[in-house]
Amino acid sequence: MRARQAKRLTPVNVESYNAPMDSARFEQLVIEALDSLPDAFAAYLENVEIIVERRPTREQRRMLGLKPWQSVYGMYHGVPLTERASHLLVLPDTIIIFQEPLERDFRTAEALRAQVRRTVLHEIAHVFGISDDRLRELGAY
Repeated sequence: MRARQAKRLTPVNVESYNAPMDSARFEQLVIEALDSLPDAFAAYLENVEIIVERRPTREQRRMLGLKPWQSVYGMYHGVPLTERASHLLVLPDTIIIFQEPLERDFRTAEALRAQVRRTVLHEIAHVFGISDDRLRELGAY
């Protein structure tokens, strides 16, 4: 039997490949965004659970008031630090980052990485009590 001759393939530039990422690689983008934060923020995020989900559920879409054609990249659920009474115990806040809408709208690794970071920072702003209206005023939208 003759050995098959290997066909030379053109290498794919992984940084521009737009196939869906596996969840571990996408989660790494979220971790990179969190690691880029100044250390002073870490203490404020101790009671915040950050989760990656494929897409928002129907209930989450309803809670956010989304129309069928609207998309969302992340959501914050909790009591902002500015509204907490220091003597009350509260459940952990939750930030959810939605992988599918981000991958669909940002097709290169560079654009996806930048938007994941922006989304993580946006949701963290809500932990600090910064509203969407205020984020618009600051040009963060």
